[in-house]
Amino acid sequence: MPRFRLFAVLIALAALAAGVWFGRGHYAPAASDAAALAALHQASYPDPQGRSQALAQWAGRLRVVNFWASWCAPCREEMPDFDALARRYRHKGVEFIGIAVDTEANVQAFLQKQPVSYPILIGGGNAHLLARQLGNATGALPYTLVLDREGRVVIRHLGRLPRATLDAVLRENLAH
Repeated sequence: MPRFRLFAVLIALAALAAGVWFGRGHYAPAASDAAALAALHQASYPDPQGRSQALAQWAGRLRVVNFWASWCAPCREEMPDFDALARRYRHKGVEFIGIAVDTEANVQAFLQKQPVSYPILIGGGNAHLLARQLGNATGALPYTLVLDREGRVVIRHLGRLPRATLDAVLRENLAH
């Protein structure tokens, strides 16, 4: 019986650890790190055509910055919703920016199959490091930030961001 009890305790601890990990919420802490945000605003990455694009060009707009990869299923699943919202809110001063933690070849192949109307940049490993600096402690994808017009973080979201949630965040921030 002691072996069974030890096994039961180990199972319970594993379940508790898994519950804490999965239940800790998809929103990262709201506290912003000034140095990481400065790095984001100063970052430049190539677009799929190889032209360098500075993220600063979208300063002053409400921005949705999404770190993604072509091999990431939840990333691919949320992109049609992001594309629809990008088209819906573009004229209201909202810019979606996809930063691929991926290779140029993979991104180009992906965009041939599933084009989007918002800018896609290819950040590779540098973008992965930046996402970690911006609060993505696990390094998992997708990871999305919404920045207000002053460049402050409104939300940080790890995992697939539901369209209704993002739509509500955008509407609320446009009202201010």
